[in-house]
Amino acid sequence: MSEIDVLIRPRITEKNTMLGVAGKYTFDIDPRADKRAVKAAVERLFAVDVVSVRVIRTPGKLRRVGTSYGMTSPTKKAVVTLKADQKIDAFEAS
Repeated sequence: MSEIDVLIRPRITEKNTMLGVAGKYTFDIDPRADKRAVKAAVERLFAVDVVSVRVIRTPGKLRRVGTSYGMTSPTKKAVVTLKADQKIDAFEAS
């Protein structure tokens, strides 16, 4: 699995924007990816030093539309902490 395949997209929400001030960035990742693959992908794609990676799995939820029921897709995300003096410019608001 290449670095491009590991990181699906950055998660840009209000809560994750506040984490960016502390040097933490959140990404949606491939369900097969592990912490080492995420660390390598972020370091290579953004040229930063990663201190830690935390991975969160969220199961699909039951949703109802009219009389039909269905499940949302399960997701996997990673919270990446960088060294204190580094940042990822892609997350900065313009």
